[in-house]
Amino acid sequence: MNSSSSRPLAVVTGASSGIGYELAKQFAQNGFDLVVTATGSDIDSKAQAFTELGAQVETVQTDLATYDGVETLYRQIHFTGRPIEAIAINAGVGVGGKFTETDLKEELNLIDLNVKSSVHLAKRAVKDMVDRGNGKILFTSSIAALMPGPFEAVYAASKAFILSFAEALRNELKDTGVTVTALMPGPTDTNFFHRADMDDTKAGAGQKDDPAEVAKQGFEALMAGKDKIIAGSLKTKIQGNVSKVLPDTVNAEQHRQLTEPGSANK
Repeated sequence: MNSSSSRPLAVVTGASSGIGYELAKQFAQNGFDLVVTATGSDIDSKAQAFTELGAQVETVQTDLATYDGVETLYRQIHFTGRPIEAIAINAGVGVGGKFTETDLKEELNLIDLNVKSSVHLAKRAVKDMVDRGNGKILFTSSIAALMPGPFEAVYAASKAFILSFAEALRNELKDTGVTVTALMPGPTDTNFFHRADMDDTKAGAGQKDDPAEVAKQGFEALMAGKDKIIAGSLKTKIQGNVSKVLPDTVNAEQHRQLTEPGSANK
């Protein structure tokens, strides 16, 4: 990567597919160079789309669910010799099913990726931004953060953590020139539900939002310095806003109807 490029630098995690891939495209077509990361080796081939949009791209294949994985990414960012103008802390995973039957190691890995790596990477990036007096941070949360999530209990809790963390960090940084935005999509047409073993649920089998639309709305909210955005279709926005005023018991029951194993056939 050319350290003398006049384009600002953005970092996107989980950039090989889904919302992360579309976020990276948004940055590329809006004048940013990129450092992108994912666990799989396909990040190199996927990055070609960002290059074709005019970005210089550095790819990092690493497992952010590990401490060393986050440090590897941060070292690669540092080696570019360029400041981070924006970072989309997006990488995440879901685990669906009955808590009595789901795999503990998978759920602890979920916490490591969704929660621990987000805090770890933010810790590294935020100080640099504050020292410079400028920067934008986007955390991918979910409308699941607004309600208890039966049959994806650990996932929903992880996204509630991210939303709370983003809101608190935003307040801490309000006089520093650094803004924090939480992106809150609903069910989106990615491989999330398949990877979470939720293909047989109403949420997994039902209509989903376009990840490109979600990413565009998230990018625009980030650039505008907004605190958070429920992104996607009008249906998703209504669902998210209604959940804010309903009791948790009602929200949990409604969530159960979407995520209970076998609910796609009911």
